Amino acid sequence: MRYFPVRHGLLVPMTRLARLFPLVAVLAIPASAQAATSAPAVHVTGAAQIAQTSATLTGTVDPNGLQTTYYYEYGTAAGQYTARTGPASAGAGSKAVAAAAGLTGLSPATTYHFRLVAGNAKGTRSSIDHKFTTQKQPLGLNLLGSPNPVTYGGAVSLLGQLTGTGSANHEVHFQSKSFPYTADWADATGTLVTGSNGAFGATIPNLLVNTQFRAVTNDKNPTASPPLIVGVAVRVKLSLRSSHVHYGHKALFSGFVTPANDGALFYIQRLKKGQWINVASGSVRHGSGSVSRFVKSIRARHAGAYRVVVGVNNQNTTGASPTVHLHVIRRHHH
Repeated sequence: MRYFPVRHGLLVPMTRLARLFPLVAVLAIPASAQAATSAPAVHVTGAAQIAQTSATLTGTVDPNGLQTTYYYEYGTAAGQYTARTGPASAGAGSKAVAAAAGLTGLSPATTYHFRLVAGNAKGTRSSIDHKFTTQKQPLGLNLLGSPNPVTYGGAVSLLGQLTGTGSANHEVHFQSKSFPYTADWADATGTLVTGSNGAFGATIPNLLVNTQFRAVTNDKNPTASPPLIVGVAVRVKLSLRSSHVHYGHKALFSGFVTPANDGALFYIQRLKKGQWINVASGSVRHGSGSVSRFVKSIRARHAGAYRVVVGVNNQNTTGASPTVHLHVIRRHHH
């Protein structure tokens, strides 16, 4: 039997000691104790790669030992988040991991508010509100003209549109440069003001030669549209000596070309199944004043629509006459 020493040199058997003193439990703490788990911790570092219509939101998420997902909420007013990114996993570790999400389809020059939200089995936590502003969209100009080409002496309607940040209620004007386009740009209109969608327009009358146009902003550093060439087609006046001609007889076509283009080729054309086909040709000759003239006869074998086209490629462009109708009279045998 084992004895346990007590005061005054007495030895007490272990069995008796056990009866004399209550058993005291001692809790042992293992070396590999489990870490406590909790709701995730979130931290926003900011917005990166900010462009006109896109940005990347960055931050970190600490899962605190539980499987965690996160997403970003964003909108154009603080605390009013109207959109969110898709959920992403932050894992189940015990250290902070990067949490990023890309945004697209944003509006230029607009301030967006956002926050980072993460959740696991212990709960959900959100960051404080953060914000960023997308970049401005540079101004740009588009320009159209109608009709194009314009008949000699006619007018063109110019329609422009200013795009980009600040395009509404912006001062602009049109400039022009006549063939051969070697002179400096000259103002073709006074100041115009764009509408709410950046649109503006003006009508330019009495065009005599091919002309370049452009739209320009009234800024210290102006923005200009690419040049638009509006062709000015020669004016062709056509007469048919008689609109009713017996089959096989001659139908006489004559007319004038303005401005004068002596020596230019002309073509008499007939409309056949929706296509204009050449039936005769010649060269225009000098007329009186500033016009050229032409005369040509053809055998009347086909009734229908006819016109004359004068080919020009100088300060003017090719022009076509209005359509005339030829009626062919055929003899009836009894």
